[in-house]
Amino acid sequence: MLETPPKYSVLGLPVHLLDNYSRWLIDRLYQGFGSHVVTLNAEMAMLGENDAKVAQVIREADLVIPDGAGIVIYLKLRGRKQTRCPGIELSESLITELGMQGESSPIAFFGGKPGITEQAASNWQKKIPNIRILANHGYLSSQEMSDWIEVLKDQQPRLILVGLGVPRQEYWIREHRHLCPQAIWVGVGGSFDIWSGTKIRAPRFFCDNNLEWLYRLYQEPWRWKRMLALPKFFWRSLFYS
Repeated sequence: MLETPPKYSVLGLPVHLLDNYSRWLIDRLYQGFGSHVVTLNAEMAMLGENDAKVAQVIREADLVIPDGAGIVIYLKLRGRKQTRCPGIELSESLITELGMQGESSPIAFFGGKPGITEQAASNWQKKIPNIRILANHGYLSSQEMSDWIEVLKDQQPRLILVGLGVPRQEYWIREHRHLCPQAIWVGVGGSFDIWSGTKIRAPRFFCDNNLEWLYRLYQEPWRWKRMLALPKFFWRSLFYS
């Protein structure tokens, strides 16, 4: 069994430090171990500091990656050099790795608005013809949810990506990961919107300069209240010990 990667505390929450998160997850998967991955950013860290339930689910995860620029800056201020690992890029790497194996490694997409997740799956199908994706949106009725749970139990996907928003997706994973105990489970937020072509990810300049949040605010100005977590996080990062 792979050793647990080293970790560092960010506002009392763990962040695992690795050079290649995808490789660690794939190796763990091939050894028969499931994993719950949390993609930590500044907004989620602030939420965890103020909500014990959120903090608990983060601490219980098998892998917590530095998804946000704020997390990387927090580590840098404490002498820890760590490359940012955007959750969407980690997920794309896992999809590509497992998708090439076709039927033997089914993948599940769950969440997003009706039609969006299915389109995301269709677009991946065009990129990787042998890929097998089970897709369902996040607005299911009770009966539809029961049916979806049966599909997961029966098909046992190797990778399950859940886009229900933070922290709902993390709660859903914790509650249901027993259905597919050997799978990799990742909360992917709005990634299905990107993969479906409904929204566009920030240009490389913004991503490379830790400004992806600014481009997202430009796309979704209604998020400004949520973005207030960023200056709060930065202030806390200066004085937290």
